[in-house]
Amino acid sequence: MAIDETRFEYVGFWIRVAASLIDTVLVSFLLVPIASLLLGRGLSFDAGADLSFSALLLNCILPAIAVVWFWLARQATPGKMVFGARIVDAETGGRLSTGQSIGRYLGYYVSLVGLGLGFLWVGLDARKQGWHDKLAGTVVVRERRGM
Repeated sequence: MAIDETRFEYVGFWIRVAASLIDTVLVSFLLVPIASLLLGRGLSFDAGADLSFSALLLNCILPAIAVVWFWLARQATPGKMVFGARIVDAETGGRLSTGQSIGRYLGYYVSLVGLGLGFLWVGLDARKQGWHDKLAGTVVVRERRGM
């Protein structure tokens, strides 16, 4: 099943920025209490390896797992859901594979190159794909308004 452009529209830059801001706020509400619990259990900034692992867990691993899980389970993060947007395979319009989801997440780091040029690319591309989308073979779509 290819993407039906009469039914779906590609989601542009500003909606995706707003969705990311919503996701950032939600993640903060979840991770700040967890960080407080970990630091309150005797971990301090002088704790060396314990703090480094905790920081890695809170800043990189848990958010990555949550985002990939949302993409696989719901085809969107909560921020994208607010706008009716979902991430789909660019060729078929179907659900993402686990490999695509992980690749898309890792592609975020590529999109950060050059002051985030890969993210800004969403505003320039005909299908509104950032570099992470192009690398993973994904697009972000939503049903056309008024349908």
